[in-house]
Order: sequence, then structure tokens, then C-alpha cells
Amino acid sequence: MTRKRFWDDPYLTTLDTVVADVSGDDVTVAETILYAFSGGQESDAGTIGGRAVLAARKEGLDIVYTLDRADGLAPGDAVRQELDWPRRYALMRLHFAAELVLELATRQSPGIEKIGAHIAADKARIDFLWERSLAAALPDLADAANALIAADHPIASAFSDEAAQRRYWEIAGFARVPCGGTHLRRTGEVGPLALRRKNVGKHKERIEISLAAR
Repeated sequence: MTRKRFWDDPYLTTLDTVVADVSGDDVTVAETILYAFSGGQESDAGTIGGRAVLAARKEGLDIVYTLDRADGLAPGDAVRQELDWPRRYALMRLHFAAELVLELATRQSPGIEKIGAHIAADKARIDFLWERSLAAALPDLADAANALIAADHPIASAFSDEAAQRRYWEIAGFARVPCGGTHLRRTGEVGPLALRRKNVGKHKERIEISLAAR
């Protein structure tokens, strides 16, 4: 099982670890700071032993990394992981912005159903099944999200079931939500957000989320 150090401290940018397995250009390591695509959040970018990580995927409780080349690596080798921090931080900010928007949207529009999401480093989106346009709801939704952000609440993140690796985030007095992503320490780190609505099909509404540059 790969130990996910990005849960212990999502602000770590380097980690010395050990190769666990090598298969072609795919490797696993004993511990990792590099997040693999999950829940709509894109994988991190970075290097393992100086080799670029091209892709990352979850396999059970392990994470498998595809490198640009894995020649010369063998189980037991010591390697250093280096994280592309600007990209990770952008993903963390947009991920939590999306979490806030989703939580507020489900409260504002009872019965709305999330049917998809994608978190990239430049913007995020959430797709909903809903019978009418969300355009009129966006100003109130943005105001509510920005108020939570401006309040700079602390964000707790922990296991709800460590054996199954189920986690949650929590803002005291607001919400506790299941989520295994990488989370900020405080809501203020998100910064001001802007929302845009798109119709992507019959009864399908999309909210796009963008953030101010930092």
C-alpha cells in the first residue's frame, strides 16, 4: 500500500522515498506526495528520481506512476519526489472552490444532482442534472461562496475510515463532506471566485469556476 503523504501534509513539495515496484515505465513507491486523478481532480505533475511523471492512477490502495523512462530503477532504490507546486496549489484552490460551490448549490436548489466534475489548474467545472437554468441562481451562489472564503475559516481534513482510506473535509458550523482530495488549510487561500453557467444538454447545467491570479 502506498502511503499518501499528500494527506499528512498537502504542502510538502519534496519527499525522499523508496521504489516499491517497477514494471516497464510504471513504478510504485513506498510513500508519495504526488496525487493521482480522482474525484475529478487532475493528477499532480512532478518527478520521481529525476524522471518526469507522465500519468498517475489508483490501483486499489496503491498509486502507479508512469514515468518518461524507468530504466535503471529497481525495487529498493532510494528516490526523491519533487512536486510541481504552482500547479498543485492551483488545483487545491480550485478544488476547494468547487467543493464550496457544490455544497451551496445543493442547499440552494434541493433535488439538484451532481453528474460530473473536473478540476484543472486553470478552472473547474461541475455538471448538474436540473430541469431549469441556473443562471439566475449564480449571483447568490457566488456571493455565498465568496463570503465563506473571505471569512477565512480553518479547514479540517481527516479519515472517517482509515482502513478503507475514506476521508472528509470540514468547516465547523458549515459542513462535513466526504472527500479524498488535497485540501487547503483555510478558506481564505481560495481567493475571490467567479461563476459562469453553461447549458450542456437537455436538463444538464454546468457551472464553471475561475479564480483570481495569485
